[in-house]
Amino acid sequence: MLVAEGADVISAALAAGAPVESVYWAPGAVSVPALAEVIEVILDAGGRAYPLAPGVMERVADTVTPQPVLAVVGYRPAALDAVAGASLVLVLDEVRDPGNAGTLIRAADAAGADAVVCTSGTVDPTNPKAVRASAGSIFHLPVVESVPSEDLVHRLEGRGLDTVVTVARGGDDYAAFDWSRPVAVAVGNEAHGVTGVVAARAAHRVSIPMPGTAESLNVAMAAGIVLFEAVRQRRQAGGIGSAPAAAGPRGPALTPDPDLPSALPATP
Repeated sequence: MLVAEGADVISAALAAGAPVESVYWAPGAVSVPALAEVIEVILDAGGRAYPLAPGVMERVADTVTPQPVLAVVGYRPAALDAVAGASLVLVLDEVRDPGNAGTLIRAADAAGADAVVCTSGTVDPTNPKAVRASAGSIFHLPVVESVPSEDLVHRLEGRGLDTVVTVARGGDDYAAFDWSRPVAVAVGNEAHGVTGVVAARAAHRVSIPMPGTAESLNVAMAAGIVLFEAVRQRRQAGGIGSAPAAAGPRGPALTPDPDLPSALPATP
């Protein structure tokens, strides 16, 4: 189970077919058509609903200005076998900040990656802050948890993936690397980068040239740059990202009111 906050993230869970056990909303939320529709879909699917008294949402949510609706959603992490046959995988190696973890999952989803793999030292991707930062992407692709760093490269190789480690300096130019092969892109801890054992055993190391004076890039920004270089090369070759993906079954449809201004703050 995880907690999904806000209509957008809950809608992503519903669209992915994730079971919603219960929904809770602050006073006045049902007066907003978009929120009322989310609640109605959950009730129609057999979920439980609980209106909250004034001030309760502020006490139970972990943000200063919480969303007016949250839900408890069924969720199971994927097994490592989910990466078998994958072409592009993002590895989070001891990433500790939940906001970074969620943003990384979102970037992987946007780039069309097949899965995200988290090593044992990585923050729980179902942390509420990580779920919010993923903007619902945690429901769109398999997320594997708690793979030991010591076994990571070997286990990925056994599933047909070369591991490419991102390092601040000293690696091959990321734009000159051939991203057409099946790869797992490993990004590391915010302070120390990837663990030594992963760096030592990886097949390749790449860096993003930085002509400025900054010591390094934020881990999520760096991953986004590398992932979309892979997308660019594969588009040129007619592979991943060369055409919009066909829409498949996504569970209950939610139709936004085109005349209704957004009642919720934009996802960061």
